Amino acid sequence: MNTKKPMSLTGRVILGMVAGILTGFAIRTLFADNGFVDTYIVNGLFEVGGQIFVASLKMLVVPLVFVSLVCGTSSLKDLSTLGRMGGKTIAFYVTTTAVAITLALTMGNLFQPGAGADLTAASSFKSADAPSLGQVIIDMFPTNPISAMAEGKTLQVIVFAVLFGIAISAAGKPGERIADFFSDLNEVIMKLVAILMNLAPFGVFFLMAKLFTGLGLGAILNLAEYFLVLAGTLILHGLVTYSVMLKGFTGLSPITFLKKMEDAIMFAFSTASSNATIPVTMETAKNRMGVENRISSFTVPLGATVNMDGTAIMQGVATAFIAQAFNIDLTMGDYLMVIMTATLASIGTAGVPGVGLVMLAMVLNQVGLPLEGIALIMGVDRLLDMIRTAVNITGDSAVTVIVAKSEGALNEERFNDPMAGVEEEEVHLKRSEA
Repeated sequence: MNTKKPMSLTGRVILGMVAGILTGFAIRTLFADNGFVDTYIVNGLFEVGGQIFVASLKMLVVPLVFVSLVCGTSSLKDLSTLGRMGGKTIAFYVTTTAVAITLALTMGNLFQPGAGADLTAASSFKSADAPSLGQVIIDMFPTNPISAMAEGKTLQVIVFAVLFGIAISAAGKPGERIADFFSDLNEVIMKLVAILMNLAPFGVFFLMAKLFTGLGLGAILNLAEYFLVLAGTLILHGLVTYSVMLKGFTGLSPITFLKKMEDAIMFAFSTASSNATIPVTMETAKNRMGVENRISSFTVPLGATVNMDGTAIMQGVATAFIAQAFNIDLTMGDYLMVIMTATLASIGTAGVPGVGLVMLAMVLNQVGLPLEGIALIMGVDRLLDMIRTAVNITGDSAVTVIVAKSEGALNEERFNDPMAGVEEEEVHLKRSEA
């Protein structure tokens, strides 16, 4: 009789990640100039497999956000709850982003990663204009909700779903019938998330193998001090700031929280996209941590759009690095401007790979620093983007748990249960009896 316990999903994902990294390095070392391997393996199998996995995750984002949020909003008996919950969530997100950028500027000035760097040969970087705060608010409201869903505009989908959920709650018996339909649909979509999570080891393997086949370690070595300061600050914020917040506001164990975040963190690291990780983050908050759907359906999608702590940290360290490299002294007023600009710039910014560099250009423009410095750090940004995305979704989940606890919407027994959510991650296809 075989009593061997099957490997957990987390273990399988870690195995896929490590195997992908080792495969990428092996191909880079042994088959660097092999046209067949490059064409059919790296840019064929790995590229196609990885992109299909990311596309599958993104496919779920809009239906999951819309259906979950409609379910959560329609279940509210008192609309004042929604306003209170939204106020708390946004306050926490803005505060953590301000703390993140402040920590980054402090670390950047403490360790001086740009001292002695030579950026005179850096190429140019095209800046994008920062939208005004008023325009950001206007853009939150869809003129065409179907178009907003098709284009994946998360904030607009959130606004429409909230209004639709409120209408269902106010519609009496017809609303109850619609609410029951959305509740059943939500369960089906969450099972679809579980199916994709079970395919994650393969997707993560393809993504890591493709990335590390082409990742040049020379760029990291040339910018080792910048890389280490930024990575260290990201890890410090992810492990310490959120742990202190969680313990202070809820009394819950940060270690338990971080253990339950393992799957979501690895998804975020692999995809480098907060939006693509929304389905996994919501599944983790709901099934593993015991957060009620009415909270997680609102806080997680909102956080993926407006809570960019990891990106804010990159902007802070990069600003200090570029200022030091060009021997430009920033005043206290300049630093306060960086904090304010980076915090506001994170609102409404898409949670997709590489958006941090566009936001950094906005910040540098505000304090008069040359954009040429961005061209140099682009060489190491892909790997750092993966780390800061993991920090972003950890912050989303920490705030979700804090808000849920304050609203009496957290099942603490489920939060403390190490096996919670494991059953929901399993997929059993039942065959009909003949």
